[in-house]
Amino acid sequence: MKKMLPAVMLAIMSAVAIPALAQTAPASAIDNSAWSLQLGHYDDISRFTLNYETAPVWQTRFSNGTRITLSGEFGGSYWHTSRAGRSSLFQLSAIPLFRYWATDRFYIEAGIGATVFDKHDIGGKEISTNFHFGDHLGAGYRITNDIMIGYRYSHFSNAGIKRPNPGLDMHQIVLNKRF
Repeated sequence: MKKMLPAVMLAIMSAVAIPALAQTAPASAIDNSAWSLQLGHYDDISRFTLNYETAPVWQTRFSNGTRITLSGEFGGSYWHTSRAGRSSLFQLSAIPLFRYWATDRFYIEAGIGATVFDKHDIGGKEISTNFHFGDHLGAGYRITNDIMIGYRYSHFSNAGIKRPNPGLDMHQIVLNKRF
């Protein structure tokens, strides 16, 4: 009986706590998964990205009505340039993405994740390795419950794993559709 007591207490606490937690985070379209398109450009290089964003895997609400969410973002990108040298490359990425919701419509975001390129040069720019880290900062606005638009700045670097390490930068417009 003593060995079963912790399991029974855990089951009772879970039965009480899980519904209570669910009430603090009501289901809405903003908490669903999403697909996003990103169109970016920087220094004669363009980028087109399609991302899948998970529903928040963690969130916390504050008494002033703001909240922070954490989602996973998984994507594929096509990079293109008209400069001499290799004109295109492909990229896959996985990013844990934090969003701070200042209001129910406006957010700022940040994330750092792993990314892999199929080649390590584009338009005569050598980036040395196929593996990079992607650092992302952005802001956005929820137009409707399921459509958001935003801006994101991204920097891709191999963190000095191999030289040269010039990195790649990108300014992007983001259209996000929740479902």
